[in-house]
Amino acid sequence: MAQAEGAPAPVIAPAISPAVLLVITQDTKEEEARFTRAALEAAGVRVVHLDPSVRRTIGGAEIAPEEVAASAGMTIEEVRALGHEGKCQSAMIRGAIAAAHAWDAKDPISGILAIGGSMGSALAGALMQSFPYGLPKMIVSTMASGFTKPYMGVKDIAMMNAVTDISGINTISRDVFRNAAHAVAGMARGYDRDRPADRPLVLITTLGTTEASVRRIRQALEGDGCEVMVFHSSGAGGPTLDALVESKDVSLVLDLSPTEILDHLMGGLADAGPDRGRPALRRGVPTVLAPGNADFIIAGPIAVAREQFPGRRYHEHNPQLTAVRTTLDDLKRLADHLAENVRSAAGPVRVVTPLHGFSNHDSPAGHIMDRSIPPPFAEYLRSVMPAHVPVTAVDAHFNDEAFSDTVVAAARELLAARPAVAA
Repeated sequence: MAQAEGAPAPVIAPAISPAVLLVITQDTKEEEARFTRAALEAAGVRVVHLDPSVRRTIGGAEIAPEEVAASAGMTIEEVRALGHEGKCQSAMIRGAIAAAHAWDAKDPISGILAIGGSMGSALAGALMQSFPYGLPKMIVSTMASGFTKPYMGVKDIAMMNAVTDISGINTISRDVFRNAAHAVAGMARGYDRDRPADRPLVLITTLGTTEASVRRIRQALEGDGCEVMVFHSSGAGGPTLDALVESKDVSLVLDLSPTEILDHLMGGLADAGPDRGRPALRRGVPTVLAPGNADFIIAGPIAVAREQFPGRRYHEHNPQLTAVRTTLDDLKRLADHLAENVRSAAGPVRVVTPLHGFSNHDSPAGHIMDRSIPPPFAEYLRSVMPAHVPVTAVDAHFNDEAFSDTVVAAARELLAARPAVAA
């Protein structure tokens, strides 16, 4: 293929250079596809172009539209005959995912770069989300300056703002596409897809208001030889943990901040849906539950919080976020929900709850402390949990060493009881 105008001169690549999957439609973006391919090749990587075009086939792509459609169980003519862009898109997304993984199985890819508008970004996002964490993934998109969650999901996908519409090569788009190509090429050259997991993997949820305790827990388990990943339970962290449970060999989950569950029940901003926290329990991953940060619901600006949750106590965390004090009735709803989740557990569960406060906000140094709530909450939690699940009430604050020591002891007990993995 001829070198595109403005693309850097090719460099000599190693005998076997890493492969990058390029996802871009040629029926509407042929010029951009040629330019980006040339930029990737100039950066020293092999290009596998997956072309999910529907309108017409240009040619030259390693995975042509016909193959994408066939991977969805259709011909490209049948896809076109659907006559509805949403239905066509759905078929090509299915086919693109299947075709990409089929290629990866025979010629492993080391990175994915996609360029597109809303339709192309939706396809690319779904495809990238089907690949594992760690594989470099980038979308250059006209949607990158707005709401990106549908495209990124909970995967490690980078999005770069296309700035201009993806319509030809100009002085801005030239640099954007070339920079994206060099970024993905550089990541692909450093990607190690065969790195084995050699330590027990522990996943933890927290917020900054319980960081003191979680830091001690993390350091203790790391000292025991575990790999520990900590997730911020502000709406995306918990679902990311849940997704990792589905895709990795997780040895232990310490779900110590049920904020996203509480916000789901109460209408807070960090609502992560009804299934938050269930994957680990259903898969039988040993789990420790604790009500860190259960003293507050996450709401918006203070004026909005007062209107949504009238008659409460409030702490203005920043101009955008307000911590709204929970009541005992709120926490009973949380306990009922957690107990219902635990009933589906296929593995061991331990519950640990503090008697002197749930977070920094619920302490003498905080602004919404209420010492009357933790003890009756502990009693209620014990009453609703299944009889085989131990509930330990600790005469301490969540951030006290006595509490973190209790969690560490429960974690070590569960880790020690796991079957040894054959070498």
